[in-house]
Amino acid sequence: MTSSTNTTVVIGAGVSGLACAYRLKNLGVPVTLLEASPRVGGLIDTVERDGFLFESGPQSFQGTETLLGLIHDLGIEDELCKADPGAPRYVLRQGKLRKIPMSPQAILTTSLLSPGTRWKVVSEPFKRTRPPNDDESVADFVRRKFGHEILEYLVSPFVSGVYAGDPEKLSLRAAFPSLEQWEREYGSILRGQMKSRAASGSTTARKGPSPLCSFRRGLNTLMQALSASLGENAQTAACASAMSRSGNLGDAGYEIRVARGGREETIVARAVVLATPAYAASRLVGSVAPSLANILSGIAYASLAVVGTGYHKRQAGAPLDGFGVLIPRSEKHRTLGIVWNSSLFAGRAPESQMVVTSFVGGATDPEIVTKPEEEIAAIVQDDHAKILGITGSPIAAAVWKHEKALPQYNLGHSHAVEAIREAERAVPGLYFAGNYLEGPSIGKCVEDGFHTADAIQRYLREH
Repeated sequence: MTSSTNTTVVIGAGVSGLACAYRLKNLGVPVTLLEASPRVGGLIDTVERDGFLFESGPQSFQGTETLLGLIHDLGIEDELCKADPGAPRYVLRQGKLRKIPMSPQAILTTSLLSPGTRWKVVSEPFKRTRPPNDDESVADFVRRKFGHEILEYLVSPFVSGVYAGDPEKLSLRAAFPSLEQWEREYGSILRGQMKSRAASGSTTARKGPSPLCSFRRGLNTLMQALSASLGENAQTAACASAMSRSGNLGDAGYEIRVARGGREETIVARAVVLATPAYAASRLVGSVAPSLANILSGIAYASLAVVGTGYHKRQAGAPLDGFGVLIPRSEKHRTLGIVWNSSLFAGRAPESQMVVTSFVGGATDPEIVTKPEEEIAAIVQDDHAKILGITGSPIAAAVWKHEKALPQYNLGHSHAVEAIREAERAVPGLYFAGNYLEGPSIGKCVEDGFHTADAIQRYLREH
């Protein structure tokens, strides 16, 4: 067994760990990034097959200011693709695709919602309500404010698309904190949203919402650029199997046992970032903070299957123009949603062909990932025929089964995050980063990784 010393070790090379290590290196902090698998990126990966471009996890990202700045700094701005911000989104109701209203004017005229529900939405700013003191589920909040129809046809499908979650269990406070804050401060979420926009300044309002983005050759472009910027500081097929406090560098030192290439070595570091999923962080932190390990192991994850499929455009009953379609559970399909990749970004398929990506499973259908890939693909293709009118077999398909795809921001999750942040303050040199902390989006993970790196730099300066 050999031994080496580093200032900081980041364990886990998903987007959070990559962003954290990148920021540390740019701040001049010596860092080693360890990843157990042979590749970086976690669930994010791009696969080219038979001329089609498939994404194994997320299909795109919101171009936040921090994320677009990172892309510029990495020199991959020329590879960036932005979707049409006006691309319509659909939801399935009674077997038909209905446009999701994206503005107050559209809500007033949409056939998706009944007149009574439309009135509840447009009249909400003129009413004053107050959230309960206890943690409230997303489903209870929506029923209380807007009624069951909004929950069934808009919010539940959206929650499935973002969290693969169950709105009856998902915490409003943890998953959508702004909504609770706006109601608590202003008595109305729509009034709170308007006041929040005004307070953010005219520049932000003029810019509008963040664009939906990808890259010419897929999301793996970002992962590979981050990895390349780290060079030898990023080490794959290096599994951190145990961690303990070390006396070698005083109370703040850590020893990390790492297995790679059939050998074991010990790395000593002044600071450690656990950028793994919560359940993996739980196993590593057990000897350092046992009570925290229990909290981390209690964070639930939803399973998900991602199915990328290539067709001839002529196989579709009508052109698939737009973002895609969300599918409420009441429609009795296994598919949660379908993204129309070829409509959003160029280069996803050969000419006259198209790519769509479907998501099945989630918190309300966890057993789907136990099925063989061929059966999952058949379920999705049957839904394609019934929902999109696609006929015949696909030209190409790819299936990914993620048994623990997304952390669930369920009731009580905010208390778990508070405990994790308290541990960071109480245990010198120990930090956490990941999609179970500040949000599951790529943009949130990058921001969390950057903030963690900044905190480590301050810690190392003071100690």
